[in-house]
Amino acid sequence: MLIPYDQLEPDTLTRLIEDFVSRDGTDNGDDTPHETRVLRVRHALSKGQAVIFFDLESQQCQLVPKHTVPKEFFD
Repeated sequence: MLIPYDQLEPDTLTRLIEDFVSRDGTDNGDDTPHETRVLRVRHALSKGQAVIFFDLESQQCQLVPKHTVPKEFFD
């Protein structure tokens, strides 16, 4: 299920994004400041390049590139 980012409480969205950008393996040796990475993710969400996907089976929210989500979730 897709969760519209703009329907989340601002604090919840911020925590979700901060969790995403601080996960192991997300920096790939990139020294970009944390705040910049958070802004990049917000921008990707606002441009529709990334989406929030809720997996019913695992009960987990994930930020993912839009192109990785099966098309049937957009119908």
